[in-house]
Amino acid sequence: MIALLSITTLTLATMFALAAATAFHWLLLRLTLHLMRPAAVRSAATNRVAARTDLVRGTAGLTRAFVGHR
Repeated sequence: MIALLSITTLTLATMFALAAATAFHWLLLRLTLHLMRPAAVRSAATNRVAARTDLVRGTAGLTRAFVGHR
């Protein structure tokens, strides 16, 4: 009877620890995402770079060069 009580107590303590660890991990994840958000918004707003069209033109030229003649 005492062995069953010990196993039950150990199981309940483990489940409680699992729930507490999951809640703490979720809290840290939310905090991390909250702290990262202003940096991402700030860098996206200040680092607007114009699209490089020379790469697109070069890729189109290579495509035309390697396409089989019809």
